[in-house]
Amino acid sequence: MNTLHKALKERILVLDGAMGTMLQAYRFTEEDFRGERFKDFHLSVKGNNDMLSLTQPEAIAEVHRKYFAAGADIVETNTFSSTTIAMADYEMEDYVYDLNFASAKIAKEVAQSFTEKEPHKPRFVAGSIGPTNKTASMSPDVNDPGYRAVSFDELRVAYKQQVEALMDGGVDILLVETVFDTLNAKACLFAIEEVKEERNSNIPVMVSGTITDASGRTLSGQTAEAFLISISHIPLVSVGFNCALGASQLQPHLEAIASKTPYGISAHPNAGLPNAFGEYDQTPAQMAAQIKNYIDKNLVNIIGGCCGTTPDHIKAIAKIAEGVTPRPIIL
Repeated sequence: MNTLHKALKERILVLDGAMGTMLQAYRFTEEDFRGERFKDFHLSVKGNNDMLSLTQPEAIAEVHRKYFAAGADIVETNTFSSTTIAMADYEMEDYVYDLNFASAKIAKEVAQSFTEKEPHKPRFVAGSIGPTNKTASMSPDVNDPGYRAVSFDELRVAYKQQVEALMDGGVDILLVETVFDTLNAKACLFAIEEVKEERNSNIPVMVSGTITDASGRTLSGQTAEAFLISISHIPLVSVGFNCALGASQLQPHLEAIASKTPYGISAHPNAGLPNAFGEYDQTPAQMAAQIKNYIDKNLVNIIGGCCGTTPDHIKAIAKIAEGVTPRPIIL
């Protein structure tokens, strides 16, 4: 049994909170984003948070340190958009390997430093794999419903490149997150299985979907239960949901899958729902009180935060998860 599986058997693991929310506080300028390496780059890159792993690595390491210090067991790499497909917006496809490798290396070094200080509480790094900004099962053109902006194979190739770089950088887990289109996720899982076979690796895989509206479905139309069924042919360490909803709104969807799978259940909701300015007002205490319902109902094995969450939110969540017997899972 590896260290992660052992930890999951013993306790509820705490995932970190939002990377973007933390980076906004630095108020990085265009020049900061560019750094020395990209100072003459031909496009504006401000807002491309993933590239900060190359140009502002100390800021990324500091965010990871703050989340580990707050009680997180797992931090996510700064690679949510680090595929050739998503990086095409900035014409930075050629830097995808470097983005993923550097991000993984930064997070792994911080994790190892915390594990050395507290060997009884090993820290882990999850390679964050976002959904890309294209969808394989729906047309972006209402006048041409048969059109697709991306193919399964294009996604598979892009994801494979990301996965290889994340693993080279030393991640402990692969986290396929914010899945709004299950076909995209299937392409990613296919790529992961390819890499695992080529490398004779058994790296743990987490999958986290996102419920996009009050109907309780993903953007591509699946209910929580249908989403679970459609990915359950792959060996996973956990399945769950993140983003889009606050903790209380997410609970019914966790309840829908928790009794139907032997896998771990993960949840990293937003800090409530956004206000009129797109900001998140939910306090750490308010969010922790809602997440306590997950724990009281024995719904989760991994819990963290998404948009709007900070180390203070994670600290409050970690406190209520401490010492709780985790939901039983088969690994």
